[in-house]
Amino acid sequence: MFSETDISFDSISVLNDYRLAAISRQCSLLIRKEVFSGRAKFGIYGDGKELCQIALARSMRLGDYFSGYYRDQTVAAALGDMTWPQYFAQLYGHPDIQFDPHSGGRQMINHHATRLLDAEGNWTDQTNRYNSIAGISSTAGQIPRSLGIAYASKLFKENPKLENFKEGFSKDGKEVCFTTIGDASTSEGMFLEAINAAGVLQIPVVFSVYDDGYGISVPIEYQTTKKSISKALAGYQRNDDGEGLEIITVKAWDYPGLIAAYQKASKLAREEYVPCLVHVEECTQLQGHSASGSHERYKSEERLAFEHDFDCNERFKLWIISQGFASSDELNQIDKDAVLMARKYQKDAFAAYMASIDVDKKGFLRIAKTLLESTNEPQLIQPIIEELSQLQYPIFSDLVKAGRKTLRAFRFYQGPAVKLLRKWLNELEEKNRNRFSSHQISQSSNSPLFVKSVAPEYPKEVSMVDGREILNKSFSKFLEDPRVFIIGEDVGQIGDVNQTLAGLQEKYGELQVTDTGIREMTIVGQGIGASMRGLKPIVEIQYLDYIFYPLQILSDDWACMHYRTAGGQKAPMIVRTRGHRLEGIWHSGSPMATLIHCLRGVHFCVPRNMTQAAGMYRTLLEGDDPGLVIECLNGYRLKEPLPENLNDIKVPLGIPEVLREGTDLTVVTYGSMCRIVMEAAEQLHGMGISTEVIDVQTLLPFDSPKNILTSIQKTHRVLFVDEDMPGGASAYMMQEVLDKQGAFDWLDSPAACLAAAPHRPAYSSDGDYFSKPNVENVVDKVYEIMRETDPTTFPAIYF
Repeated sequence: MFSETDISFDSISVLNDYRLAAISRQCSLLIRKEVFSGRAKFGIYGDGKELCQIALARSMRLGDYFSGYYRDQTVAAALGDMTWPQYFAQLYGHPDIQFDPHSGGRQMINHHATRLLDAEGNWTDQTNRYNSIAGISSTAGQIPRSLGIAYASKLFKENPKLENFKEGFSKDGKEVCFTTIGDASTSEGMFLEAINAAGVLQIPVVFSVYDDGYGISVPIEYQTTKKSISKALAGYQRNDDGEGLEIITVKAWDYPGLIAAYQKASKLAREEYVPCLVHVEECTQLQGHSASGSHERYKSEERLAFEHDFDCNERFKLWIISQGFASSDELNQIDKDAVLMARKYQKDAFAAYMASIDVDKKGFLRIAKTLLESTNEPQLIQPIIEELSQLQYPIFSDLVKAGRKTLRAFRFYQGPAVKLLRKWLNELEEKNRNRFSSHQISQSSNSPLFVKSVAPEYPKEVSMVDGREILNKSFSKFLEDPRVFIIGEDVGQIGDVNQTLAGLQEKYGELQVTDTGIREMTIVGQGIGASMRGLKPIVEIQYLDYIFYPLQILSDDWACMHYRTAGGQKAPMIVRTRGHRLEGIWHSGSPMATLIHCLRGVHFCVPRNMTQAAGMYRTLLEGDDPGLVIECLNGYRLKEPLPENLNDIKVPLGIPEVLREGTDLTVVTYGSMCRIVMEAAEQLHGMGISTEVIDVQTLLPFDSPKNILTSIQKTHRVLFVDEDMPGGASAYMMQEVLDKQGAFDWLDSPAACLAAAPHRPAYSSDGDYFSKPNVENVVDKVYEIMRETDPTTFPAIYF
């Protein structure tokens, strides 16, 4: 039975909605066929969710945001954020933003992303359109940043200091963020943490749960308490006991009920800042989870019959007829038209994709013909041409393979045709680098790599202060920009656990320096979303060891946002944390290699002291890329000279600093190890060894000017030292210097690494000493390297 509502419906809008549902369904059906035909690699679709997505879209307003996953094609189409040819272009992986503006072929189908940036990488106006935040496949991964999108609305509304920064980003905070998720994924901690955070924050977010009874093949009784997410979350329902969420349930096939449900949720979120959860029950998936399998393997005959009987499109058709908006024949004609239109969109998209490849294919064949005519060696070229010609649907990699095979076959020929082929291949390789590897970091004029460095300057009479005081003064200056805000555990009232923010909440208010619950995943999500709306969040993970809680979102969403949208979106949030040396297993972490490889696309700063940290924050705040700053845990109470230009210091990214010049051996390190290595270098000096000490300052980017190579060309020996486990960041630095900088040829001794023990650091000062590199380790390692070269000058010490 369909719901009865006070909402009035007119035949034009209703039939337009049916046309959209019909074309979306036919496109879903075509996806599976295209995968099975071999023209596409993988397909996932939104069949069975058409009506709820139409209702969701109809409740949105210009300036709103949509944060979805991989079934939201009908929402994107309803909002005008995606055309059906673009839908198929993404299926084929067409690497051209003119055809797939959402990802430039980098993400699989149904990952939608409005281009929030112009061609120069600058923000465009978000207030006069619908905004889709880059879709994500990781289950529940789209949820945390939804909090940040909605939280930004709250900041724009409640912080009067942001009045001059609203243009292009907010209309008085009236924007709502709509986010979608499948029921099985609500079992993820990301979702449950976000529900709690939304209830605490009271922000304009609408969670939409599509409940089709399964998580791939696993039924709901194994997924969700009480087999119902709305029942399981009933304690979050707002009532007289306090604020919370509004929880609304509705059937996926009930068109008037869906329209009413989403209008109610939209109004509550927009006007009262009540977060809402819309539980859409009895969704169907007529083709199963995806093109990779068949749901007949795990669904009962009764369930398969239900999928057919409660198909939302068929139920919508019955409702339309019952209301007298159209006859059965008229709706059948719409269905027939949808079949033809879907096929046309698919064919046009595939033809455009093949045409883009054909340009380079024809170029290769022209050169191959010239090569054959000039060398008269058909046995070398003809098999390659035939192999390429036999491919029904060649792709760019097939052309590269053909070009490389041909050059290998004609390696003894150096005529004009070979040179022409080499030029063709180089140009194709460059185009493919742009197609598949561009925009890992900002390519705009606002990149932090273009921020001019400003070195610290000191007066004749230097004041020595705690490192925490330097950061406190710096953060106070940063917060003068109302777009900057700091959130995290204990950052507000007590000024963080190390007092670097002491007094700043009182000075700037709770909206700029904000305490949060212990919920690292959604702290990060708050920052990601807000940074996509023109704000400048600094989010704190209290200790580096706890960065593993939000690591999936940092890696899957934040770090690759700019890349996976081919430069269409960015999230220039700064993550602040502290690590390396203190006491014990969970307060001394240095998992640098883990983070380096998970966070490509993020500027990775490892300052040796708080003055350097302050300069790195300023550089990142002036740029438009995401950044991670890892402060030294044991440095807050160490004395540092107070620069007289503290508020101007900017540390360049990717440029190492020589801390001590030497001639015998280069030691490459960073962070807390700089002090230890410098002390070791002084002891080595007394033993007749001149050590050059280099602080890399940032691990990403790493030594852009190749300063370490220059040092090795002088010393001819190198030791890489850090606090990560063996094979971690020390090995990473070695590979960067030996492989990429070509330092191997300049070495007179084997390059060496000195890292921590292969376990987490033990507790106490002894635990620190025996778990991580210490002064004695560094002295002995350098001495050992020198002794190998000159055992007479450097005799054995311990044996």
